Amino acid sequence: MKKILAVLSLVLLNSLSAQFKIEIEAPPTFTPKEVYLYTLSGSKDLLETKEVRKGNTWQINVTKPYSGMMKLYFPEQNVSINFISENKNVKLKFDVEKSKVTNIQYLDDSNFVMNNLQDVQQKKEFILPALFQMKEYYKDNTDFGKSIETEIGRLSNNSDISVKYPFVNFYKTNYARFLEKSAAKKPLTHEEIIDFLTKSNYLLETSSLMRPILVAYLNIGPSANVSSDIDKLLTAVNIETPRGQTVLSEFIEIFDLYEMKDLKDKYLTEASNLKCTINERLSSTIATNKNTEIGAQFPDQIFTQPINTKAKSLSEVKAAKKIIIFWASTCSHCEAELPKFLEKYNALQAQNIQIIGLSLDSEKASYENKVKSLPWINDSELKGWYSSYVDKYNVHATPSYFILDSNNKIIAKPDHAADVFSYLKLN
Repeated sequence: MKKILAVLSLVLLNSLSAQFKIEIEAPPTFTPKEVYLYTLSGSKDLLETKEVRKGNTWQINVTKPYSGMMKLYFPEQNVSINFISENKNVKLKFDVEKSKVTNIQYLDDSNFVMNNLQDVQQKKEFILPALFQMKEYYKDNTDFGKSIETEIGRLSNNSDISVKYPFVNFYKTNYARFLEKSAAKKPLTHEEIIDFLTKSNYLLETSSLMRPILVAYLNIGPSANVSSDIDKLLTAVNIETPRGQTVLSEFIEIFDLYEMKDLKDKYLTEASNLKCTINERLSSTIATNKNTEIGAQFPDQIFTQPINTKAKSLSEVKAAKKIIIFWASTCSHCEAELPKFLEKYNALQAQNIQIIGLSLDSEKASYENKVKSLPWINDSELKGWYSSYVDKYNVHATPSYFILDSNNKIIAKPDHAADVFSYLKLN
């Protein structure tokens, strides 16, 4: 009897492990050695594992069950590829042109179906309305008119092509229900979304649908009732559960992103006051915000390849005050704001105020060309929005500013260059 139970336990353990493999094939001209694999929780990428190249391929063994959106990231060239897992083997290959990934071929059936589905969804949203307008000007008996009619029919077809793929079916059904734009659809209600959030299975967290559906929830009804509407939803999902805490974390980050400070502060306080066990997602949101609030000690940053300094880290930079600027050479707002710091640079130096620019660039040539004209300390990981300091310092936009005292305590978080100068009495 014990032997039978042991065998059954082993079979059950093997079935629960549900190991699957991800095989990636790249051309010889694609030089990165490492690839990082990310899973998803709400809208947050979670690092699962990393693998080193062997020849022209990477083979990643995933040791625990996972269905949902996944991402490959090649840090050496700041390139990412999105795909899905149905808890089965995944295979893809791609070409490269001028260091850019092109022509991604999904060689497993579920990703092939998902890629076609998303292609149709994008065309339905952006191209279908234009096709209907064009149809008015072309007769159906012309070749072009027939082609338009065929494409309209294809894009309008709602046949369920993905029944055998649970995740693809979940994504397709709920994208169409909550996010697809159509004049024929009835307006969403709060009750529909609450019912979905409370009853849907674990695929919601891995689907990338949670945040846009929460934004859709906020856009229903008058803005005067937003706080009470959110309270109603949070009560329903129960913020003492993992699902409720992920939803709460998403709301805090949405309010932070859209600079809705009062709502952000209210729900961040509610999250911080929870007495129950807090999941990793909400814990991270609370910690990131506390680390970057006024009065907090600014987390240190080890420089990668700094210019205009011999300091190896932010804490080694000695000054009466420090202005931290998160920026990028491709940011139009930065292009307007950075010259203002050039105008005030001598005045800042006279008061022993140092500027430290942390760039969210990904293109080395663009970054290096821009910093030639910037006399202050600059550094960049050249990973764009994958840079480590995006999450570390809760950066949602460029430019973003912090002012630190001599001990690296945060004393101000201005919104614009003019606010920086006003705080420092340099106007």
